[in-house]
Amino acid sequence: MTVTPLRPLGARPLGGRGAAAATTRTRIPGLDWVLLAAVAVLLVVGTLLVWSATATRASLVGDDSTAFLRRQLVNVAIGVVLAVVVVATDHRWLRIVAPLVYLVSVVGLVLVLVMGSTINGSRSWLRIAGMSIQPAEFAKLAVVVGMALLVAERAQASWRRSVGTREVVGLLAIAAVPAVLILGQPDLGTMLVLSATVLGVLAIAGTPRRWLVGLVGAGAGAAVAAVGAGILKPYQLDRFLAFLDPNRDPLGAGYNTEQARIAIGNGGLFGQGLFNGSQTRSGFVPEQQTDFIFTVAGEELGLVGAGLIVALLALVVWRALRIASASDDAFGRVAAGGIACWFGFQAFQNVGMCLGIMPVTGVPLPFVSYGGSSLFAVMLAVGVLQSIHLRNGTRGEAG
Repeated sequence: MTVTPLRPLGARPLGGRGAAAATTRTRIPGLDWVLLAAVAVLLVVGTLLVWSATATRASLVGDDSTAFLRRQLVNVAIGVVLAVVVVATDHRWLRIVAPLVYLVSVVGLVLVLVMGSTINGSRSWLRIAGMSIQPAEFAKLAVVVGMALLVAERAQASWRRSVGTREVVGLLAIAAVPAVLILGQPDLGTMLVLSATVLGVLAIAGTPRRWLVGLVGAGAGAAVAAVGAGILKPYQLDRFLAFLDPNRDPLGAGYNTEQARIAIGNGGLFGQGLFNGSQTRSGFVPEQQTDFIFTVAGEELGLVGAGLIVALLALVVWRALRIASASDDAFGRVAAGGIACWFGFQAFQNVGMCLGIMPVTGVPLPFVSYGGSSLFAVMLAVGVLQSIHLRNGTRGEAG
């Protein structure tokens, strides 16, 4: 009598078509290489622009013209490592650690109000081991993944595609805690980006239209009330007034916008050449390596170079939206869509204030501006996008 050995339940034979099928099912899908290429080019261009913006600024670099270049290269390296760590982590851990990420973010914002450093009128920074950390940058990602987790939990417990009143209140509560702490700094730029991101997440989650319209109206009413009640600091109010009337105070609140326009206008079609911008080399534009980095691109790379940066940022947002639309998981769909809203509005706000079509609020240009906190946050978000993309690919392979 011949005895056939037993196989574990669900196991496949190791030869022939079964082996081929098993190989197909376990093959690791590729990354979103278009997204990675766009981010890589933005990082390279941004690093060069930061170097150009600071190389001749003795007040910033002293005798070392490459000081900011080396610092930004370190920031980029750390950001890449953070993105790789997120991508290499099993996607299920993203949902598990989401509450912890949110909690750490809130604790960081509280510490800022207690022991933070004040820069440019805003107490937004923590000094840790010789480094300046801005917790508000990480709060954007924390709010997105926190809201995505709540939507995912609701989707598993209910067949309804739209969210109800209870869920909307819960989502707003998740965003409200960091928002209040950010307003306490005060950091109106981050608050604007966070508000736009939250509104986008709510729309993607299926919030009824009446809620979205009501929230927009409530936000506008709150802004008017804040101005009328004198809650805004004088310099913040002056910036908004200068936005409404650029000629109101060209040597004061309107100075940044005026100089930014001059720098971009100097670039023409093809620019004055990298490291050759007259406004940039003279240091007329304040905070040019951070908030106004786009003016360096406009002056030295011209309309063509600056347009390429805008196109690459749009490509990143598009890939994030594609990842969101391809996800059949509520967490992945909302998280990727929220990241797309975050990147898109922040880029629009930064470029808009350089062009004078948005008020000056001090937000960095994603992947391009100098600074560790902003770069680390957006690279972590890229890691989340790739992780969601990998999960989508795995499901497609298994199907």
